[in-house]
Amino acid sequence: MTQQGHPRRVPSVATLGLTRSTAAEDLQFLGWDSTESTELLWCLAAAGDPDLALNNLVRLYAALDGESADLDRAVRDEEALRVRLIALLGASTALGDHLVAHPEQWRELKKPLPEPAEMNRALLESIEACPAEYAEPLARPDTASDALDTPGTYRAGIVGGEAKPRLRETYRTLMMRIAAHDLAGTFHSRKGQTAPQPTVPFTDVTRRTTALADAALTAALAVACGTVYGTGDDAEPLTTTLAVIALGKCGAGELNYISDVDVVFVAEAVGDNRAQTRATRLASETIQVGTACFFEVDANLRPEGKSGALVRTLDSYVAYYQRWAETWEFQALLKARAQTGYLPLGEGYEDQLGPMVWQASERDSFVEDVQRMRRRVLDNVPKDMQERELKLGTGSLRDVEFAVQLLQLVHGRSDESLREPSTVGALAALVAAGYVGREDGNQLIADYEFLRLVEHRLQLERFRRTHTMPDNADREGWAWLATIAGFTPEGMRSAADELAAKLKRARLRVTDLHSKLFYRPLLNSVAGMSEAEQKLSPHAAKLQLAALGYGDPDRAFEHLSSLAAGSSRKARIQSILLPTLMEWLSATADPDAGLLNYRKLSEAALDRTWFLRTLRDEGIVGQRLMHILGTSPYAASLIIAAPDVVKLLSDGSDGPKLLGTTAEQVSSALVNSTRRHLDPAKAVAIARSLRRVELARIAAADLLGFISVRQVCEHLSTVWNAVLEAALRAEVRAWRHAHGDARPPARIAVIGMGRLGGKELGFGSDADVMFVAEPASSDEATDGIDSGEALKWATRIVDSLRRRLSTPSGDPPLEVDLGLRPEGRSGAVVRTLDSYERYYSQWGEPWEMQALLRASFVAGDAAVGKKFIEMIDRFRYPDGGTDDDTIRSIRRMKARVDNERLPRGADRNTHTKLGRGALTDIEWTVQLLTMMHAHSHPALREPSTLKALDVLEETELLSREACTLLRDAWLMATKARNALVLVRGKRVDQLPQPGHQLAQVAAASGWDPSENQQFLEAYLKATRHARRVVDEVFWGEPESFEHD
Repeated sequence: MTQQGHPRRVPSVATLGLTRSTAAEDLQFLGWDSTESTELLWCLAAAGDPDLALNNLVRLYAALDGESADLDRAVRDEEALRVRLIALLGASTALGDHLVAHPEQWRELKKPLPEPAEMNRALLESIEACPAEYAEPLARPDTASDALDTPGTYRAGIVGGEAKPRLRETYRTLMMRIAAHDLAGTFHSRKGQTAPQPTVPFTDVTRRTTALADAALTAALAVACGTVYGTGDDAEPLTTTLAVIALGKCGAGELNYISDVDVVFVAEAVGDNRAQTRATRLASETIQVGTACFFEVDANLRPEGKSGALVRTLDSYVAYYQRWAETWEFQALLKARAQTGYLPLGEGYEDQLGPMVWQASERDSFVEDVQRMRRRVLDNVPKDMQERELKLGTGSLRDVEFAVQLLQLVHGRSDESLREPSTVGALAALVAAGYVGREDGNQLIADYEFLRLVEHRLQLERFRRTHTMPDNADREGWAWLATIAGFTPEGMRSAADELAAKLKRARLRVTDLHSKLFYRPLLNSVAGMSEAEQKLSPHAAKLQLAALGYGDPDRAFEHLSSLAAGSSRKARIQSILLPTLMEWLSATADPDAGLLNYRKLSEAALDRTWFLRTLRDEGIVGQRLMHILGTSPYAASLIIAAPDVVKLLSDGSDGPKLLGTTAEQVSSALVNSTRRHLDPAKAVAIARSLRRVELARIAAADLLGFISVRQVCEHLSTVWNAVLEAALRAEVRAWRHAHGDARPPARIAVIGMGRLGGKELGFGSDADVMFVAEPASSDEATDGIDSGEALKWATRIVDSLRRRLSTPSGDPPLEVDLGLRPEGRSGAVVRTLDSYERYYSQWGEPWEMQALLRASFVAGDAAVGKKFIEMIDRFRYPDGGTDDDTIRSIRRMKARVDNERLPRGADRNTHTKLGRGALTDIEWTVQLLTMMHAHSHPALREPSTLKALDVLEETELLSREACTLLRDAWLMATKARNALVLVRGKRVDQLPQPGHQLAQVAAASGWDPSENQQFLEAYLKATRHARRVVDEVFWGEPESFEHD
C-alpha cells in the first residue's frame, strides 16, 4: 500500500522503458511481476540500458539455477547490492558476461571497494605464489611478503595454460567490484532507491585501477618466474633481479578501466653469467602473460623503441639518457614509477633518471621539440572525428595532459613542488605554486575529471579501449551514456541533451586552456597585481615564453611589460586581451616578430579609442590580426602605418569586410581623391596613402585565404593603374594651373607591359610601361601644336611623374620601368603613334613583338591608348601567324635567358621566376603558342597568361592535362613569389632552404608553418610537371621520364 492507502501498481513494460518482445516473460521468470517487486522494477528502469540489464539478470538467474533464491533475497533486502548489480548489468556487456560465466561471484558485489593489498593477495593466491628465492643474498631485501599483500618478486606454483584462466577470472572480478561501486555512485532511481549511493571520486577510481594493474603485473611476473626458473621440486633460485617500471597513466597512478600499460624493465645479475638472457626471458614472459590475461603490456617506450633491448641494466639506462635520449623520452620519464618486481632496483632507476627529466628544458632543441610534440596532438585524427574523440580531438584529454606536462618541464627544474606524476595532482601543484590561476586551474581539474568520467563509461560497455563518443545520430547510444554518467532529464531537455551541453562547455574551456595555463600567468607577472596575488617571477615567465616558441624571451617579456604594465585603463584591457592574442600568435610562423608588430601597432593606434574595444568585443578581429602580424612583416608594416585597416578585419552582413569593396571602386576613389590638390606632390602623397591602405587590404585578404591568386594579381594591377592615372592627371593639372588653364599640348596614354599589361602583378612587381603621346588637334588648342614641342612637353610630364613616384618613402616602392620601349634604355621616353609604328615595322626585333603580346592600355587618354593597341595588333598578331625564323629566334632568346639571367648561386629548382617550370618558362610557352595561333583564334589575343591558357584549353590547341599542369604551376609559383615578398618585405624570387624562413614563406602561402617541407615538395612537383610540358611544347622535345 502507498502512504495514501492506495494499492501499488506494477508499472507496465513500456513505462519501464523495456522494448524487447520477451520483456514481460523475463520479468515473470525473475518473479519481478508483482507489487512486491515495484522498487526492483523502478531500479531496473533507471539502468543505462534496461533491456540489457534485464537480459543479463535473466541469464544470471538461469546460471545460478537452484541457488538464485539467495541472490533474489539479497537484491530485495540490500539496496546497495541491488543498485550495484543493476547499474553494472545495464552499463557493461562485458562485465555482465563475466558475471554470468561466474555466477557465484555475485557475492563479491556485496563487498566494499577492493584495497591494493587485497587485490595483490587475490591474484597471487589464484596461482599459489610465494616469495621468490635468489641465488645469492641481496644488498637490499626484496619487498615480496609471505602475506602476498605487497608488490615484489614472487614465484607462481601454477604456470602455463592453467594459470591464465585463473588470473583472468580474478582480475575481471576485482575490476567488476570497482566498476560496480563507481557506476552505483552515478545511478539515480527516484522510486527505486531510498538514498543515493556514495560517489566514488575520479582519483579514487584511478588509484584502484592502477593498484589492480600493479597487482596484475606482479602476478604476471610470478608466472614468468615459475616458467623460467621452474616450480616445485624443479625450482631454481633466481639469478637476476628484475624491476618493472610503469610509465604513462599507470606510472602516474591514473589508469583507465581499459588501457595499455607502458613499462620498461631494469635488471641486474645475481651471480650468473646468463643473467641478461634470463632477465630478457622473464620480461618477455611477463609481457605475454599480462597481455593474455589483463591488458596490453607495451614496452615500446624503452630506449630505441622496438629495436632496442627489452631489458637493460641501470647503468645502461643512465648512459642512454645522458647521451642519446630525445625530449619526448624525458617527457615519458615524467611519469616513471617503480611498479613491481625488485623494487629497490626500481627505486634506483627513479633516483638516477628522475633528475635528468628536469634538465631537459636546458637543451638547445627543447623549444622545437616541444612545439613538434604539441602539433602531434591532433595528428592522425580525421577532421570529422575531432569532435567525437575524447583523447586526441579538439578540447581533449591530451590537450590538458600535454599542457600540464609542458609547464612541469619548464618550471619543475627549479620548483620541486611541481614534480607530481598525475595530471590532476600536477595541475593542483601548479595552482598552489602560482603558475596557473586558482579559478582557472580548479575549473580545468573539474573539466578534466568530467572528460575522464565519460571516457570510463565509454570503455565499460564492451570492456575495450575506446575514446570515441557516439555519432550524433545515435540517440540510443547518447541516452545510454548520459544515464550511466549520472545525467537526468531537466525540463524539456533529455539526459542526452544535458550530457551534450556539459561536454561542449567542458571542451570549449579545455580548448582555451593554453590561454589560461600559459599566457594569463605571464601577464600577471608584468601587470600591476596585488601583493597577495601569486605570479610568475620574471625568470619563470621567460622560461615559459621560450617553451611557447618565442626565440628571444627577454625581448618578448619586454614587449609584454610595455603593453600591460601600469594601472591605466588601456594597460588593464591589454592584460585581459594579451593571453588570447599570444595564444593565437604562438600558432604563427614568427611569434617574436608578431608580438613586436602588435606592440608597434598598439603604439600607432594609441589615440584610437576603438582599437582595443574592437579587439575586446570582436574576437575574430584579434585572431585574424595576430595571424597577419606573426606571418607577414610586409603586411604588418602597412597596417602599422594605416591602423584603420584593422576595422576591415571584422565581418559585415555579407561576409568579411575585406571583401566589401571592388577593385574598380578602390580605383575610382583613389583617382578622385587627388583631384582637389593642385600640388602634384600632395596629390601623389594622397595616392600613396590610399595605395597603402589598399595594399594592406589585399595582403590581409590573401594571408587569410579570402581571395585567390588571380584576384590578388588583378587587385594589385588595378591599384597600380589607378596610381599611374592619378599621378599623370596631377602633373597635367599642375602644368595647366601654372599656365593659366591652357590646353595641354599633347594627349598621353600609358601602355602597361609585362605583368601589368596582363593584370597579373605581384606584391613585389614594378610597373613595366610605355608612354604614347599625340599632339593636341587644332580644335583642341588655339594654335597648331608642333609634334616636336608636344613630345618635349609630354617627356617633361613623364619625367616629372617618374621622379615623383620614385621618391623614397616608407611604403613599398613605386618603380616605373621603361626598359621595354623601343631601343631600350637608350630610346626616347615618349613617342608618337607614327614613331612607334615606324620603329616596329622597320626595326622591331622578335622579342619586342613578343613583349607586345602583353601590352594593354592602363592610364591616360583612352582614345590614344585604343589607337596604339589597334596599331600594334598587326605586328604581334601577323596574318598567317609567326614564321619559323621568328620561332627559332624566340627559342634562342629563351636559351640565353636560361643561361645568363639566373643570378649567381641561385638554385634553378626553387627560383620562382627563372627556375625550372617556373613563371618565365610558362609565360614564354604561352606567348609562343599565342604568336603561332592568335591569327586564326582571335580569342587568344589576350595579354593575361591565365586567360590565354583558358583559351588554349577551350580551343584544344593544348591538351587539358597540359593546361592544368601549366596553370597549377603558374599559380603556385606566383603564390610563392608573393609570399616571399610578404615575408621578406622586398622582391625576392628564390625560395629559401628548409628551415625557419621557409616555414614563414609556407605560412604566407596558406600552409601550416610545420608543413614547410611538404610545401616545398608540392612546389617542386608542380614545377617539375610544368617543365615537362614546356620541354614538349616550347622546345619541341619528345616526352621523357626526366621530370617524373
